[in-house]
Amino acid sequence: MSTSDRLIESTRELLWERGYVGTSPKAILERAGAGQGSMYHHFKGKPDLALAAIRRTAEELRATAEEALGGPGTPYERIEAYLRRERDVLRGCPIGRLTMDPDVVASDELRAPVDETIDRIRERIAGIVEEGKEQGQFAASLDGEEIAATVLATVQGGYVLARASGSPAAFDTGVRGLLSLLTPPSK
Repeated sequence: MSTSDRLIESTRELLWERGYVGTSPKAILERAGAGQGSMYHHFKGKPDLALAAIRRTAEELRATAEEALGGPGTPYERIEAYLRRERDVLRGCPIGRLTMDPDVVASDELRAPVDETIDRIRERIAGIVEEGKEQGQFAASLDGEEIAATVLATVQGGYVLARASGSPAAFDTGVRGLLSLLTPPSK
């Protein structure tokens, strides 16, 4: 792995664990096993490195979501696969946690990949709901955008509930509840 990649990966981990303010250049360099001048050789500074890390995290999350949402199965099964995919629930969502970071939210540049990722996943889910409505799998009265927002709220809220309780059971309960509301009549 190149020094640049090690710096980005170390920053991704630290942002997830500590947030933007808690991610010092010294901590990044230590975790990356890089020399003092390495960060400034590859990046303009901490904001530039953080942006590269956030972009990589966003790309990875979009790809992981697409594996489930673009996989085989009915629209319900694809949404179910997204909701039930393997997650480190107690660690939280690496993108969702950034929305709670005041320094990330205050920066249009740092927040942009976060917003874009959430929007893309929401749009993808909304399209799948509309596809399910066309196939008669979901009630015609469902609004794809509203269901997509509910799916994302369930996932992000599930992370919060699981972390608060110290157990992934709260996440799983929220997922089961949402899926019971979406279950097609024939199931």
